[in-house]
Amino acid sequence: MPSEGQGDPERGISVSSRRGWGPAANQAMPTQDKIAARASDDREPTEIRLDVWLDVACLYRTRSEAQKACKGGKVDVNGQPGKPHRLIRPGDRLVLSRPMGRRQTVVVRQLAEHHVAKAEARLLYEDLTPQPTPEEIELRRLERIYHASMTPPRAPDKRERRELRRLKGK
Repeated sequence: MPSEGQGDPERGISVSSRRGWGPAANQAMPTQDKIAARASDDREPTEIRLDVWLDVACLYRTRSEAQKACKGGKVDVNGQPGKPHRLIRPGDRLVLSRPMGRRQTVVVRQLAEHHVAKAEARLLYEDLTPQPTPEEIELRRLERIYHASMTPPRAPDKRERRELRRLKGK
């Protein structure tokens, strides 16, 4: 048995005078295997879940929003409906259905598992969506105006209710 405080460096085990053998003792002296495992975790993944990538690439605000879009049939991957758990790779073509009938086409260029800055997130994909024509821009503007005018008016506040009561004579 090794002497107190030395452990077995070949196996990466150290002995603490207070704790003895165990997982806590292993943390004191990292082995080459542990260092190599940490380094391998830093490399870029070859596949990643669709909902995670959509969130990291800032194409949807949250992962749950990306999941809802996938489950609702709003995302196609290489011409097939995209499920949230589907694994995507660089080169996959995604078609995202956006509000008011717009469709955004992107090609996956890189993968990332963790959030990055928005400027870096734009480098994860190539946007192939054609620019809208001036007619489409005008149509969208008119639709926004129409929807704004058709929303029901808000309920009157306290001051407006008093004014209405006064006008009605109650």
